[in-house]
Amino acid sequence: MSQPTHAESARPAVPPAWESAGGMPALRITRVRAIGTAPDGIRLVVVKVETSEPGLYGLGCATFTQRPLAVVTAIEEYLAPFLLGRDPADIEDIWQTAYVSSYWRSGPVLNNALSGVDMALWDILGKRAGMPVYQLFGGKCRKAAALYAHASGRDAREVEERARRYIEQGYRHVRCQVSVPGYSTYGAQITPEKAEPAPQPLGLGSEPWEPTVYCRAIPRLFEHLRGALGDEVELLHDIHERVPPIQAIGLAKELEKYNLYFLEDPFAPEDIEYFRLMRQQTAIPIAMGELFVNQAEYVPLIRDRLIDFIRVHISDIGGLSPARKLAAYCELFGVRTAWHGPGDVSPIGHAANLQLDLACHNFGVQEQHEFGERTREVFPGCPELRDGYLWSNDRPGLGIDLDEEQAARYPFPDHPLNGAWPPVRRLDGTVIRP
Repeated sequence: MSQPTHAESARPAVPPAWESAGGMPALRITRVRAIGTAPDGIRLVVVKVETSEPGLYGLGCATFTQRPLAVVTAIEEYLAPFLLGRDPADIEDIWQTAYVSSYWRSGPVLNNALSGVDMALWDILGKRAGMPVYQLFGGKCRKAAALYAHASGRDAREVEERARRYIEQGYRHVRCQVSVPGYSTYGAQITPEKAEPAPQPLGLGSEPWEPTVYCRAIPRLFEHLRGALGDEVELLHDIHERVPPIQAIGLAKELEKYNLYFLEDPFAPEDIEYFRLMRQQTAIPIAMGELFVNQAEYVPLIRDRLIDFIRVHISDIGGLSPARKLAAYCELFGVRTAWHGPGDVSPIGHAANLQLDLACHNFGVQEQHEFGERTREVFPGCPELRDGYLWSNDRPGLGIDLDEEQAARYPFPDHPLNGAWPPVRRLDGTVIRP
């Protein structure tokens, strides 16, 4: 991926003598590359934008781990030739022109490719200014970003034990997911060893999923957790769009009495009109947006005050430029930010999330992911996890780097689906959403 492509080798050299108004050589983009690496086994894609100033470059996250090679092609064969010779300070114009250059726009492949470039340009701007990117966004609103950790287990007691460990470490927000014995359950894959397996009459070959069993189990989980942990800890839960909309509304009503910080992704993007019905039925706080790639999906939910937290994956909507506008729009309607932050957001993407977390007054909470030692070697300067908060190192730009030699040691792993989600099916064999 870091080798020159056919398009890169065939394009003309960048004119070396372009000048600014003051007669000095202007800064120009000289090279754009996609770099793939998987130190923790997750396919990560990083964009490196190099400039005519020796040693000055920017990094951005373009990770779409289910379709990484498609993103690499979009970056190296289409965006790279479009960007050569441009002034990297023209961030807004580059974003707007690149966005419409494909005519058909939006979608996770093109948005992630554009995000990698956009974050890299903000990284360059911060380095040139000698300040962190959050300063370019208006400066800090807080010292650090509150995190939520993931506590899951085979039963309610095991979830409680894991939640307590995080609470003892200083976390005030914990997402809780529990396994449903014999069934595939998002966020809690372990099932009890002695559990009676669910029947599989059609020979699915893997654990099935059934929404009704899950919807009965989750209220029991939170009844136990509130009784055991008290009211001080903020509890969260992710439905992950897996149940029929009317069952999601019923589950939300049952969970309201347990005072969740938020209930995440009760509906799929295709079912967002159900938010109007849910608002009429319950006051439970709702987080939504992980799968959104187009402003037409999230603007109506914010404008009509149908959600309480925006959960977009920043690289999937096109990078920091659209995300900072989205955060400002949300502030006008009382919606808080809770950017998507799993392991398939690269450390560079997490550093970008943090820049907005620190600068946005309407910040809510940030999803945590603990990167392994190998990933930290590949990405020196990762934001620091401490006492339930994410801390910036305050270096110029995004504050994080990439060791290309280390990155090359961890190529994408072999996988029969090349990173795609495996199908999840109901007992009758019907495939459902992940």
